[in-house]
Amino acid sequence: MITLNVNGKDHSLDVSEDTPVLWAIRDVIGFTGTKFGCGMALCGACTIHLDGAPTRSCVTPVSAVVGKKITTIEAISESEAGKKIQQAWLSLEVVQCGYCQSGQIMSATALLASNPKPTDADIDAAMSGNICRCGTYPRIKAAIKEAAAA
Repeated sequence: MITLNVNGKDHSLDVSEDTPVLWAIRDVIGFTGTKFGCGMALCGACTIHLDGAPTRSCVTPVSAVVGKKITTIEAISESEAGKKIQQAWLSLEVVQCGYCQSGQIMSATALLASNPKPTDADIDAAMSGNICRCGTYPRIKAAIKEAAAA
C-alpha cells in the first residue's frame, strides 16, 4: 500500500511503486480532471502541483511523491492564485475544446503563486511545454495577465 496526499486528503492505494501518479489519481482515486496527453511529459495535459510546483504526472512514479502534497485541478480554486486564474479563464473564454486546459490552468496557477506580476517572458517560460492544439495561446496569456492584475 502506498499513501498519497491528494487535495489535502490521504489516500491509501494498492498500486505498484512505478505506477505513474496520473493513473493513481485518475483510475484509482477517481479525479479525472488531470488528463493523459502524450505519456512522455511533452504536452502538459497531465500537469499537477507537487508541493506547489507544476509536475508532469504521466512520468512521475507514485514512489517519488510519497510524503508530498499533490494538488489536482479539482482543488486548484482553494488557492488565491487558482481562483484568479479560473475566473480569468472564464472571463476571457479561453477554452475552446478544453482538453489541455486543466494542465494550462495548473501551470498558470503555479506561475502566479510564485510570481504575482509576471512579465511576458515569465509567462512564456512558465507555459512552455503546455501544448494547445486549438491555439488558444493569446487568450491564455491574456487570462494570466488579467489574473495577475486582479
